[in-house]
Amino acid sequence: MTTKLLVGLMSGTSMDAIDAALVKYDSGQTTLVECHEQPISPALREQIHQLSHPGDNEIERLGRLDRTLGHAFAEATLALLRKAHVAPDQVRAIGSHGQTVRHCPPSACGNNREAFTLQIGDPNTIAEVTGIATIADFRRRDVAAGGEGAPLAPAFHAAAFNQPPTVRAIVNIGGIANITLLRDQSAIGFDSGPGNTLLDSWIRQHQGVSFDADGGWAAEGSVNAPLLEALLQHPYLTRPAPKSTGKESFNLSWLQQQLEIVPGVPPGDVQATLAEFTAVSIYRALLSVGSDIEQVFVCGGGAANSDLMRRLFQHLEPVYLGTTRELGCDPAWVEAAAFAWLAGRHLDQQSGNLPAVTGADGERILGALYPA
Repeated sequence: MTTKLLVGLMSGTSMDAIDAALVKYDSGQTTLVECHEQPISPALREQIHQLSHPGDNEIERLGRLDRTLGHAFAEATLALLRKAHVAPDQVRAIGSHGQTVRHCPPSACGNNREAFTLQIGDPNTIAEVTGIATIADFRRRDVAAGGEGAPLAPAFHAAAFNQPPTVRAIVNIGGIANITLLRDQSAIGFDSGPGNTLLDSWIRQHQGVSFDADGGWAAEGSVNAPLLEALLQHPYLTRPAPKSTGKESFNLSWLQQQLEIVPGVPPGDVQATLAEFTAVSIYRALLSVGSDIEQVFVCGGGAANSDLMRRLFQHLEPVYLGTTRELGCDPAWVEAAAFAWLAGRHLDQQSGNLPAVTGADGERILGALYPA
C-alpha cells in the first residue's frame, strides 16, 4: 500500500457546488494537498432539483443530466489539478460520490429487495475527459448487502479522527446532518436529520440567495416554539438506527405542511426556527448515543455558520465544541477527502463501509472502477 495521489469529488444535498480535494493516501491515512470548489450554476441546480422528485420524461432527463454532471465533475478535477500544479498522470484515481437524485433506503421503503439509492455524474465521462481511473457508485453495494448506503463518512471519521480513550463525536452538517460517535476502537453513526437543506431552501424561496451567510438571517429572527415542536414531531427523528435520510423527507413541501399547522409565522422567524430545529435534532441524536461524549467536532458547511454553531454550543455545554480544523482537516473538505479515502480503500481491496453504521450484512469493498 504505497503512497498515492487521489482526488475526491463530492456534490451534496445542498447542490451548491462540486467540492474537489487532492489528497495523499498512505496506509489508510489521508493528507489534504489542495482543494477546489466549482459552483453549480442555478440552471443546472434546477435540473437536479427537478429530477430529485417524480416527474415526466424522467429517463430522458436522467440520461442527459448524468452526462452533463460527468463533464462538470471532470472539469472540477482538472481545475483542481491545475491549481495544484499536478499532471493527471500523477493521480492514481478519482473517487466520485456523484449527485444523489433519489435515496430510498431499507429504513424508508420497508423492503430490502426494493431499497435503492441513486447518484449520477457519469464516471465513464469523468475517466474519459480526465484520463484518470475513476471509482464511483460507492453506496449501492452497501444497499445490496442490506444496508442504508449512508452515511459512509463515519468510516473515514474513524480512520482520521479517532483518538482513544477520548470519547469524541464528529458532526457533519451538509444538506443533511450525520453524526459519528468514536469510542475506543468502535464507531457508530447515522443521519440525524436536516442540516442546511431546509435553511437553504427557505432563504432561496424568500430572498433569492443560495444560503444564509453565517446564519445572519436566522440570527435576526426569533424561534417560534409551536412551529419548532411541530417540526420535532417528524417520525424520522425517533426512528431507531441504522437509518439515513435525505431531501425526500425534509423539504419545502413538508415544511409547508407544518406551517399550515402553525400559520402566520414571519419568514425570518421561520428561518430562526429551522436553525434551532437543526441544532436540537443534532443534540438529541448525540444524546441518544452517549452521555459520556467529551468532545464534538463539526465539519461540512454548517461549521461556517456561526449562528448554528452558537445554538449547538448552547445545547451541548459543557461538552467541548470545535471544528475538524483542530484535528488537521479543514471542515469544508472532509467529505471530499472521505471519497478520496474510499477510492484508496477500493484500490487496496479493503472494505469501505461500517455495518454497525449502515446495517449492512457485513463489510464490503465499495465502488466500481472505470479505467482511464
